[in-house]
Amino acid sequence: MKLTKEIVLAALSHINLPNEEQNIVESGAIKNIHIFGTDVELDVEIKNPTLQYKKKVEVDCMKAIHDHAFEKSKIKVNLIINAPIKEKQTKIKGNPIPGVKNIVAVSSGKGGVGKSTIAANLAVGLSDLGYKVGVIDADIYGPSMHIMFGLEGATPAAVEIDGKSKIKPLENYGVKLLSIGFFAQSQQAVVWRGPMASKALNQLLWDTHWGELDYLIVDLPPGTGDIHLSLVQSIPLTGAVVVSTPQNIALADAKKGINMFRMDSIDVPVLGIIENMAYFTPEELPNNKYYIFGKEGAKGLAEQMKIDLLAEIPIVQSLREAADAGRPAVLQGTTPIAIELLKMAKNVVKAIEKRNTTLAPTKSVELTNSRGCSTK
Repeated sequence: MKLTKEIVLAALSHINLPNEEQNIVESGAIKNIHIFGTDVELDVEIKNPTLQYKKKVEVDCMKAIHDHAFEKSKIKVNLIINAPIKEKQTKIKGNPIPGVKNIVAVSSGKGGVGKSTIAANLAVGLSDLGYKVGVIDADIYGPSMHIMFGLEGATPAAVEIDGKSKIKPLENYGVKLLSIGFFAQSQQAVVWRGPMASKALNQLLWDTHWGELDYLIVDLPPGTGDIHLSLVQSIPLTGAVVVSTPQNIALADAKKGINMFRMDSIDVPVLGIIENMAYFTPEELPNNKYYIFGKEGAKGLAEQMKIDLLAEIPIVQSLREAADAGRPAVLQGTTPIAIELLKMAKNVVKAIEKRNTTLAPTKSVELTNSRGCSTK
């Protein structure tokens, strides 16, 4: 069978976008159709940026083509978000996530320092210590937590809470997890604008039933951008943990990240810094340490910025292998790397307890742009 644009359009005319009277073709949502033999690629414009809505549109398009055009077609759906941006949003004050005691952001000044690996092991380590823990993978453009927790390809279900539909986080190793990676699989390309990325983060926060949590870990994208500002505007963070390698270039960016949280307009306590890739110890030479990226760089930065050095995590092959296998290395029992990672989790708990004892609760912030307009 030879697929044509007309055949694909006829197949798609069998479906309607949610809450739309016209079918998806009549509404003008189909912007482009590319056909390569029996493979089909669609560009679909939608106005609703919610995760459930995007997933439903993708599934409906694929099902329509399989049912009414060619059942063995490989289909790629590119969703183009064209939602109106609201001028004003209601500012949320106090503790906006009922039942969540502490919200901790894990940040890094630059990519490639192992931030997500540290965040995953911190969360599982806290769970291993007996705490109730959740994780939000807020790295909108490059999510990886679903892979590190062995949940690639899984999709969260919906649950009704007080008459409202909420997302139920998936759970593994005693940790509740929600990641954009659950909704944007490898066959789906989502075109994100800055405000839409921030909107997606807010959904992960507000539209999810987290239940009772001692710690909610938020794995941020690298750098200092829209997602970071949206987070501190949306919720009162208990504090932030900054991850860096000992390398001077990484430390310079880590310092910028620390200074961002310390800005007068943000004022989020920095709980401390974690040095990843601190040194390399070969398995056959367990007593040797090789400082590939420099020695004690994070220790020096911690002293300079007057914050705690929470951990020095070495380069270990099993740490990388565990992340790829979807089973964080902190679960490796009494191995040296597992002991270091669990010690890291204990130090973070101590830092949070110290912060909660000595400082008032953090308030969600209101930022002002260069034109003097509120961005809340």
